[in-house]
Amino acid sequence: KPKRRTRASVAKEKGLEPLAVKLYEVKADDIYAAAASFVSDAVPTKDEALAGASDIIAEWMSEDTAVRQELRDLYCKRGTIVSRVAKGKEDDEKAEKYNTYSNFSQRVDKIPPHRLLAILRGAAEEVLSIKIDVNEDYAYERMERCVLKGKRKPSSQLRHFLVDAIGDAYKRLLHPSIENEVFAIAKEKADIESIKVFGENLRQLLLAPPVGQKRTLAIDPGFRTGCKVVCLDAEGKLLHNDTIYPHPPMNEKTMAMKKISQMVESYKIEVIAIGNGTAGRETEYFIKKIALPEGVRVYSVSEDGASVYSASDVAREEFPDYDVTVRGAVSIGRRLMDPLAELVKIDPKSIGVGQYQHDVNQTLLKETLDNTVESCVNSVGVNLNTASKHLLSYVSGIGPALAQNIVDYRSENGAFLSRQDLLKVKRLGDKAFEQCAGFLRIAGAANPLDNSAVHPERYGLVEQIASDMGVEVSQLISNEQLCAKIDVNRYVSDVVGLLTLNDIVRELSKPGRDPRKIIKVFEFSEEIKTIEDLRVGMELPAIVTNITDFGAFVDIGIKQNGLIHVSKMSNRRISSPSEVLKIHQHIHVKVEGVDLNRQRISLSLVIEGK
Repeated sequence: KPKRRTRASVAKEKGLEPLAVKLYEVKADDIYAAAASFVSDAVPTKDEALAGASDIIAEWMSEDTAVRQELRDLYCKRGTIVSRVAKGKEDDEKAEKYNTYSNFSQRVDKIPPHRLLAILRGAAEEVLSIKIDVNEDYAYERMERCVLKGKRKPSSQLRHFLVDAIGDAYKRLLHPSIENEVFAIAKEKADIESIKVFGENLRQLLLAPPVGQKRTLAIDPGFRTGCKVVCLDAEGKLLHNDTIYPHPPMNEKTMAMKKISQMVESYKIEVIAIGNGTAGRETEYFIKKIALPEGVRVYSVSEDGASVYSASDVAREEFPDYDVTVRGAVSIGRRLMDPLAELVKIDPKSIGVGQYQHDVNQTLLKETLDNTVESCVNSVGVNLNTASKHLLSYVSGIGPALAQNIVDYRSENGAFLSRQDLLKVKRLGDKAFEQCAGFLRIAGAANPLDNSAVHPERYGLVEQIASDMGVEVSQLISNEQLCAKIDVNRYVSDVVGLLTLNDIVRELSKPGRDPRKIIKVFEFSEEIKTIEDLRVGMELPAIVTNITDFGAFVDIGIKQNGLIHVSKMSNRRISSPSEVLKIHQHIHVKVEGVDLNRQRISLSLVIEGK
């Protein structure tokens, strides 16, 4: 590919490179005397010869790695990102969205990830004009230091010539290039931070407390189209579906109450899950007015991603004969029973707990989120006989193809009776078995260790420990008093270290323990129905729905989520909201401000004991 013609290449064609070398290497004091011998038909005057040499020198400077590094360092440490509304876009509708950044500036090394990503998005949409400002005189000084390093002191005439070349190199070649590089460096850093926040949020969401295997009635609420109701058995299997119309415009409250009561009784319902989207709050109030049997608890469940699931190939494969409303309601119910098992069916990006997730590096985002899901699945463990292929595919060593083979084996041969049966699965060899076996559980297996996190390769060691204590393995498992008497130091070897042994003993005392917390029922304030009901100073119960690097969004039971800025979360200075809050955490907040025009709610965290 031929090189693009530049001012420097044109000057070289005219034979001016030797003059440029002489001046750049400070081997001439009188620049005009040096230029005289380069005057020709192609270069009629000494000034033109010097201008050509300056063009060549400017290009050399722009390609000098030391000069570039010096400037890159200056831009990263002392540069200021400036954003303004782009020319001609002042009255554009989109400009309102970027109002905060219409006259904005912040140091490159201080700008938070969410601000940088917002500014870059505004620039990509051509609503904002962005640049990096640095002190030009200081930039020239640093370049001059680099250019003259190790050379003799130039005459004032030559120095003046070189400073002009530096100015040209900086403005014409280096500034645009370094500015782009530094924006890319800053974006990469912001991407990493944002993806880290997204991964942590996803982890908290996936490890949300499960209600467990309970017969569930789930409702996907709606006004005009009604509320879709499904009944699920304790394994999450769909038993029945119906639609009720308790809200305007139909207002069939009596009929709806009757249907719910009948379903609760017929299917011996233990818990009720209500989606928290449109009409969610109203549906929850309606359900709580029904005289339900004692012990039936009502939970509000996040709908984020449920609509994506209901229209997906996964949902179509699970429920080919049902429409999206039934699938959505089933997903809400199963999400209450076991959030992890249900959420793995949805692309993590659709779950709605990130910030600017469409603007960050998609490869890094996918890798981080996949690793997060895998880590969560492995930390909880998976029931080999009931897990879906989607859940199995995230188990270490398995993946989608082997997950399908495991499900096929179950269909053809019935339940797995032991972990060793895994080796009968098509294409599941010793290596995959070694990676996955410790994360797969078999409830009611002949060997109780098959329902624990103890890996089969350590069964012999556990049998030895039990034998040394004069008991059977089945007597040792779940017996915390016996487990406390195990002298782990006796069993340390080159193969099994103290850490592994402590893990094994911990698992033996509480086999198959679920690291997730116990679910709690949460109730919003009944005084608040819409944003208009809010008053500054009110204190309200809330649930954390999303955490960003600048604050946390919380559900206070109305359509709009409120924002607790990071500065309103603690008495002490904190660097990240995740130091104080977790997704789905139940908290109390105080209303600091309500902007009805922009539908924004500012909150502060009510600190216990404050």
